[in-house]
Amino acid sequence: MSRNGNRDSGMLISSFVSEIHSGFLMQTKLTRFKKAGLVFCLFIFTAFFTIAQQVLKPANIFSDHMVLQREQPVPVWGVATPSEEITVGFAGQIKSVIADKSGKWMVKLDPLTTSTVGREMLITGKSKIVLSDILVGEVWICSGQSNMQFPVAAVPEVKGLIPFMKNIRSFEVGRTVSLEESEDVIGEWSTEHPSSAVAFGFAYFLEELSDIPVGIIHSSWGSSSLEAWMPRNMGSELPYFKEIMDEFDGDKATQERIAQILESPTKWSNQDDIFLRRQPNILYNAMIKPLVPFANRGLVWYQGERNTRYLSGVPEVTEENWFHRVAGMKEYGSVLKEWMLRYREEWQNDEMNLLVVMLPGYGKGTEKKTDIDPEDPTEESWAWIRESQLQVLDLPYTAVANTIDLGDKTNIHPTDKLPVGQRLALLAAVNTLGGDRLVTGPMMLDVQEKGSELVVHFSNAKGLKTSDGKAPSGFWLADEAGDWKRAEARLEGESIVLSSEGISQPKYIRYAFAGMPKVNLVNELELPAYPFRTDSFEH
Repeated sequence: MSRNGNRDSGMLISSFVSEIHSGFLMQTKLTRFKKAGLVFCLFIFTAFFTIAQQVLKPANIFSDHMVLQREQPVPVWGVATPSEEITVGFAGQIKSVIADKSGKWMVKLDPLTTSTVGREMLITGKSKIVLSDILVGEVWICSGQSNMQFPVAAVPEVKGLIPFMKNIRSFEVGRTVSLEESEDVIGEWSTEHPSSAVAFGFAYFLEELSDIPVGIIHSSWGSSSLEAWMPRNMGSELPYFKEIMDEFDGDKATQERIAQILESPTKWSNQDDIFLRRQPNILYNAMIKPLVPFANRGLVWYQGERNTRYLSGVPEVTEENWFHRVAGMKEYGSVLKEWMLRYREEWQNDEMNLLVVMLPGYGKGTEKKTDIDPEDPTEESWAWIRESQLQVLDLPYTAVANTIDLGDKTNIHPTDKLPVGQRLALLAAVNTLGGDRLVTGPMMLDVQEKGSELVVHFSNAKGLKTSDGKAPSGFWLADEAGDWKRAEARLEGESIVLSSEGISQPKYIRYAFAGMPKVNLVNELELPAYPFRTDSFEH
């Protein structure tokens, strides 16, 4: 054989080997494709089999001892086998529905009347579920951060109410997070009092005022921002929140850490706990969304401390401040209004009430300047977020419980929670049960110039007086240039007359506009006057 022949032969062998190798690769790729296809088919089959074998189960928010909202349609929902016929019977009503292809079902009971007698709900399909001891009354969701979470056990005055409570039920939402909107919530209804001192005080006095059962759904987590409780798609209304969520989505390290914490079999460390609750959106996903559309009268909201880090604006993200990407005090009010409108949209209820707890007295300032004069009306204090909180009154079915006379100069967690619950109950009783009783403190109506004096007229001022019998305090006056001086104040009927030796032509007033002002102006119910200012200065 010639060298050429050997070379040709080698080329043939090489070509043959190449073809075999290519064929092997092709076969390998086909095998991998088949395996991938098989895995996918097994996944689909498993998912289908799982759905097909779903056992009839209502959502966790429906359990023994629950309270259903009166005078509203009441959705009841859960899962079952696809195409299974589900029937729900309660209070003489029978509603039926066919579960959809994913096994989800929902019926709506017609509006119910108040009932203090526990009754059964029967849910039937291929199996039967009986829920017992169900009352009908007023249901409220109580949410926020640490001052809503603050326990009954730490407030003796509230703890002392426990032996006297009646027809109060509670649902404690388990504290967790989710990167996606959860299908169900952790928890169950109980005949025990709510763990929150504010929520229990509110429920106790509302039940006492109305003689109607009260159900509290308590969903709060200390140190959480407003942004933690916001639906992801609120970025369409709030561009700053879209930026926050875009940054969050791009931060894979944070998302991986969240997943690791949730998957860990050990108890969360304190650092992990703080890390979770300060993220945007993920508390809403796990602790609010699964409650939708459970019928309720409204939401009690005690939050804002986390959003007092800045006077205004949202800081640029850095490694150090990632957890602090929150709206500042001046923006808080407009964000809160948009947030409540979205919650009403989620529940498809334009009359869903919002009761906001005004932040009480506190003697520290912002991250920029922590040490402040707690009585100075020009400091970067909590006065600014209180002004923002009052903006929710622009919306119907809202109220703000005034706590300007409460609080603690050095402790962000004051223990005077009993009057907070009382004031919330007064607002809820009138706003939701009717009547024309006086339920709020004096609110500034208008100001009249009278020589070197300014006269302030108030609404809700019947029996206007001071709580200590002394001259009204907490008022400041300024001239056109914004030079602020303490004002001398005197009562004249349902008005206050103000003057200052240092200002001959006063133009502007600030009342209780400080971190922890000394105030004593109240009406006949001893309810404090609301903070206000008549100027538009930036500071």
